Amino acid sequence: MSGIIRTGCGGWTFEPWRGVFFPPTVKQKDELAYMSRQLRSIEINGTYYSTFKPDSWKKWRDETPDDFVFSVKGSRFTTNRKVLSEAGESLERFMGQGMSELGAKLGPIFWQFAHTKKFDPEDFEGFLKLLPKTQDGLALRHAVEVRHDSFCTPEFPALIRKYGVACVYAKHDKYPEIADVTADFVYARLQTGSDDCETAYPPAELDQWADRLKTFAEGGVPADLPRVDPAHTPDSKPRDVFAYIIHEGKVRAPHGAVALQRRVG
Repeated sequence: MSGIIRTGCGGWTFEPWRGVFFPPTVKQKDELAYMSRQLRSIEINGTYYSTFKPDSWKKWRDETPDDFVFSVKGSRFTTNRKVLSEAGESLERFMGQGMSELGAKLGPIFWQFAHTKKFDPEDFEGFLKLLPKTQDGLALRHAVEVRHDSFCTPEFPALIRKYGVACVYAKHDKYPEIADVTADFVYARLQTGSDDCETAYPPAELDQWADRLKTFAEGGVPADLPRVDPAHTPDSKPRDVFAYIIHEGKVRAPHGAVALQRRVG
């Protein structure tokens, strides 16, 4: 038994991909259709900066295969604030922009916090309480990416586990890695790749990541990834896994995601 593993990258509109990932025969208007048939998921990053009209979400839905899934990055106006528990109005505006038009193609919504944001248990729980469980009849999944060392305490995964929110495992050179499983799915962002490598990561490293993702999907936790609460053992049951290659430069990110998807099946 295993959950579904989906690999992808951030966005689909990036000029350096043209002629490198996108063949010259692919028109710009067809780039999403092309990429969504090479990958199983894409992380929509533009939603961090602005909102989109319902027609845009419908268009993205209609251009992608039936089994394709988008993840959506939460608004910076919701996460980049001193008091998170006061984000209700911003959160409501973000959720109501029309993303439910994606239907079954709406995957996790992930909320990224600034590296200066420290762990305040009371205020962070206030934010978690604001996260809606449904939107227009669709069940929602949420994940949080934190970047301050103060979150490296067992209290943090215990808190978000209480609300069924996933902790984004972010492989990064600067920020803490937290691989604790806190939800019924896993969200990983691999950010240490390089454009000097044709597939962002060398084959041996992609093999390692594939093994780790399979372990997550089968209900385990990779022994070589750091947890802040190693004493807690999550339920051993199949989990869906979303893994995105998002490194600086990102020219080779789609190639890496394709190579990783081939390894996980």
